[in-house]
Amino acid sequence: MAKIPVKKTATKKATPTKKSAPKKAAAKKVVKKPLTEKEELQKEANRIANTENKKKVSSGAKRPKKTATKAQTTSLLDAIVEGMQEKKAKNITIINLIGLEHRVADYFVICDADSTTHVNAIADTLEESVIKKTGEKPYHSEGHQNAEWILVDYVNIVAHVFMRETREFYNIEGLWADGEITTIAD
Repeated sequence: MAKIPVKKTATKKATPTKKSAPKKAAAKKVVKKPLTEKEELQKEANRIANTENKKKVSSGAKRPKKTATKAQTTSLLDAIVEGMQEKKAKNITIINLIGLEHRVADYFVICDADSTTHVNAIADTLEESVIKKTGEKPYHSEGHQNAEWILVDYVNIVAHVFMRETREFYNIEGLWADGEITTIAD
């Protein structure tokens, strides 16, 4: 057999390669310290506020302006207070905001309770009392899942039913101190 000539090809010399960048250090494990009760409440309130703002922005919905007569407003206010009193709500306070320029409602009605069950019972009875006495349903209601702060919005009157600690933390009376504050005797 004859040998087949093999053609030699020039081989390239290997060029030194750049050293590859060192591997990134493994991500440090961040250990979050547990939140205090106040921090948890604030976080929940911020979450609710952000959710509501997203809903309003995405739907383009604006809070309706409700024009009610003085008699209708008084009747609604009385029905809200009666609903709160029926379930033994504590520290019932009415804040008249009518004289304030950038108010979100004409009145806030605020009360507190001793347990989440009590908060839910007050809010439910309040809504039933208003429907029975005035025929009005709330424009918006929220907070029933957590039951530390239930807000029932009738547009010109907003009812707030709090757990006592939550009420102290948010201090709505202090935030709206420019309004006329009336305390209802227990």
